[in-house]
Amino acid sequence: MIGAYPRLSAAKNAFDAKRYQEAARIALSHVREHPNEPRGLGLLGAVAMKLGAVGQAEQFFRQALKLDPKNTSILQELATCLIQQERPIEAIQLLEQLERHDPGNAHIGLMTASLLDRLGRGSEATQRYEALTAKHADNINLWLAFAHNLRSAGRTDEAVEAYRRATEIDYERGDAWWGMASIRKQIFSDDDISKMEEAASIAIDVDNLAPLHLALARALHERKKYEEAFHHYSTGNRIRAESIGYRAQELTEEVDQAQSLFTREFFAAQPEGGDPSDAPIFIVSLPRSGSTLVEQMLGSHPDIEPLGELPYIPALMRSAMESAMRRGITSVPEATRLLSVEDRMAFGREYLRRASQHRTESVTHFTDKLPHNWSNILFIRQILPNAKFIDIRRNGLDCCFSNFTQSFSRMHASSFTLEDIGQCYADYRRYMDHLDQADPGLVHHVRYEQLIEKPETELRAMIDYLGLEWSDAPLKFHENERVVRTPSAEQVRRPLNREGVDVWKPYAQWLEPLRKVLGPLAEA
Repeated sequence: MIGAYPRLSAAKNAFDAKRYQEAARIALSHVREHPNEPRGLGLLGAVAMKLGAVGQAEQFFRQALKLDPKNTSILQELATCLIQQERPIEAIQLLEQLERHDPGNAHIGLMTASLLDRLGRGSEATQRYEALTAKHADNINLWLAFAHNLRSAGRTDEAVEAYRRATEIDYERGDAWWGMASIRKQIFSDDDISKMEEAASIAIDVDNLAPLHLALARALHERKKYEEAFHHYSTGNRIRAESIGYRAQELTEEVDQAQSLFTREFFAAQPEGGDPSDAPIFIVSLPRSGSTLVEQMLGSHPDIEPLGELPYIPALMRSAMESAMRRGITSVPEATRLLSVEDRMAFGREYLRRASQHRTESVTHFTDKLPHNWSNILFIRQILPNAKFIDIRRNGLDCCFSNFTQSFSRMHASSFTLEDIGQCYADYRRYMDHLDQADPGLVHHVRYEQLIEKPETELRAMIDYLGLEWSDAPLKFHENERVVRTPSAEQVRRPLNREGVDVWKPYAQWLEPLRKVLGPLAEA
């Protein structure tokens, strides 16, 4: 029992109170006194995960499991650690061990199904969700995950039913209402709006309250009640911004440093390195710029397999930063510049290995359309020097306002104020301009507005840049029935349209803070 070890009890109390540094200090003292006691090592692993040292956390968990191989709590912690490192296959193997120990466990089943979804094995995930929701009919998290799964597969009506089941279980659950709001067709009744308003008046959890307001805003927008809609967009984003404390200046400083370190002279003098594969095609942008459309088009080409938003570049970047910080290097551009030839090759190979877990087609190229990889292009260039980059950009006001109206996680924290998303857009454009000067031809740029007006012209330019033979298939992109896991899932299953153009205009009178930050980019 933990109670038999006073220091371990004290460390656990500190951990539960979120005093992680104190918990680490006490747990280390306990482990020194009891080196063969696995729970102390497991607690050190949990602390390390909370502090962001996931590599170190994994070491502690594996040491603990050597001492107690059947400890299911530590097995689950290790699986979570592997998920944080974006190592889904290894995590699934551990979760399957746990499922054998506790068949039908809702939490373990949910983790496994979610990983299968992320690996592109959506039909397997669907089967698991069907079985789990049948057994755990009141588990709201299962219904939400099942709804996301169904929506990604294009089964929109069934997804709406699953989201509604979640709201019946808990009508305060904001992401259930947002799940329906994000589907691009009018779904909400007046009764739905009344329920959301009541839920927003009593909810106190930010994770519920913010998406509730954003879902209300979308419902009011559909009714052309723009002033009320803007009030709810602003309220939901303000609540989320206050809970996170995003600092836009950090991205600005990172772009400044990248401009000073990665010059044309640097690239000319740099030794060869990285994996030479030319298979990856990175589609980069700010969110809500058309990256899903570009991938749906290119993914219809017979030589390209679309893999969606792969999380592996940010995961490898975190690993590189964890190593760099042990050497006193704290900035991403500096850590990227100082990658050794051996590290560049190792990271490049590891990225390709992880991406291969998603591949099912024997074609020469694949796409990775994680939008925020725009800020990781220099890292990618270091580890995959022959990779291709397609930047899809959208009018500044349309792009930034569309981000502001989306219920994003903290991963997209710049979207929570008009000023912050405007500054992010400006930094992104400045970064791209610098790359064009420092390494001309590295990135191919596409304008969203031109793509929907003259798709064949823009597609031919992209295919030429990629060095592939022309195919008419990308022009019929909306006939591609692949799984799409983004807010644009419904849009890219329809022919081209202008619905994404001038979306900001009904809200023009409230967008002066955004115009001010964008400056000339507002009209560009």
